[in-house]
Amino acid sequence: MRKILVIGSGKSTSYLIKYLLDKSESENLHVTVGDLNIDNASKLVGNHKNATAITLDVFNEQSRVEAVKGADIIISMLPARFHIEVAKDCITYGKNMVTASYVSKEMQALDEAAKEKGLVFMNEIGVDPGIDHMSAMQVIDRITDQGGKMILFESFTGGLVAPESDNNLWNYKFTWNPRNVVVAGQGSAAKFLQEGTYKYIPYNRLFRRTEFLEIDGFGRFEAYANRDSLKYQSVYGLEDIKTLYRGTIRRVGFSRGWQVLAALGMTDDSYTIDDSENMSYRDFVNSFLPYSPTDSVELKFRHAIKIDQDDTIWDKFIELDIFNPNKMVELKKATPAQILQKILMDSWTLDEHDKDMIVMYHKFGYELNGEKHQIDATMVTLGEDQTYTAMAKTVGLPVAMAAMAILNGKIKTPGVLVPITKEVYEPILKELEDYGVVFNEKEVPYLGYNPLNV
Repeated sequence: MRKILVIGSGKSTSYLIKYLLDKSESENLHVTVGDLNIDNASKLVGNHKNATAITLDVFNEQSRVEAVKGADIIISMLPARFHIEVAKDCITYGKNMVTASYVSKEMQALDEAAKEKGLVFMNEIGVDPGIDHMSAMQVIDRITDQGGKMILFESFTGGLVAPESDNNLWNYKFTWNPRNVVVAGQGSAAKFLQEGTYKYIPYNRLFRRTEFLEIDGFGRFEAYANRDSLKYQSVYGLEDIKTLYRGTIRRVGFSRGWQVLAALGMTDDSYTIDDSENMSYRDFVNSFLPYSPTDSVELKFRHAIKIDQDDTIWDKFIELDIFNPNKMVELKKATPAQILQKILMDSWTLDEHDKDMIVMYHKFGYELNGEKHQIDATMVTLGEDQTYTAMAKTVGLPVAMAAMAILNGKIKTPGVLVPITKEVYEPILKELEDYGVVFNEKEVPYLGYNPLNV
């Protein structure tokens, strides 16, 4: 039997493991799922005759090497920073590898060694990055193959709550790593191209510079800029493009509320709060506001962010219960971001029967035969339950499909790769349609950012 080792059995692995087990008979597979916590691995493999759950500590070199040596291909679903030790073992013992994570400098450094050994190290093959790459390159290649010239590319992705589970004023719940949401956009300014000009948005303005998007059947969304939209300019072959912008999707109104929390300093992760374990939620909010012997925390909050009495945004903060004097932080030496995350998890954690949703939106502007055209492509995927989520589907299925394609010799190009070639994206996107991950394309008038066409 051909042996697949899946390292990690977290939230993104349910569809991945199910896909491999469903194909284990026809493809002659045995799937081993290794995790530090064997309970979750055991739950996902069940009593399947072609699967084994093992306890695997990636920091235990002996057990890690033993597991890698015994497999034909390795799928690492670990946090991105832990892939590298597994990758080095794969080089040493001649094993192909698949991850859903961004290519790190350490991973890229293994490119030559992988090529020398004829190994495929496929990365960035989840949803974002992953499906975004593949769906974008499919249309970009089609346009350029027709003789078209790309002049605009915008791409937006969001992990949101499904409409039937959307029952709070922020229209948002945590469907993925809460920490990534709280610290999103921090660091360098967002950088992108608009009409041939480099544009920058510093963190303190990031959530007030949004775009609106409309998706048939799902209504209106907004998007704020990702930190570096130009990262894939050369990778996608878009060196001469006029507009290049990538962003994160939320429901309309989220960003305005989030801007308040960021402006007050509650998303800061660079220092710790003194005596944080003895603070109430109200104390935490008050620590960012000026002292007053008479004004309440609520009044000072309103004044600091200039909220009028009839402004509906106020209800968003009341709903979060951030002024509660009886709820305690209970975190020692916590950063503001860590405390805010704890507060938000009270309100934004998915309930037992909640479902999630992945939304993706691409805009392709191009010139062909002297005329300007635009294609808008949208994809919406809904989760089934708390185990088989939309996030797990769109992350896990492309990973599993890539692993099978490598195992079956359909992806042969060696080296440290991302899924931007036809060899990779065509069969995977086609198979994803069988699982309901479908892009709907429509031609719309090209406007760009200069509707007057001056």
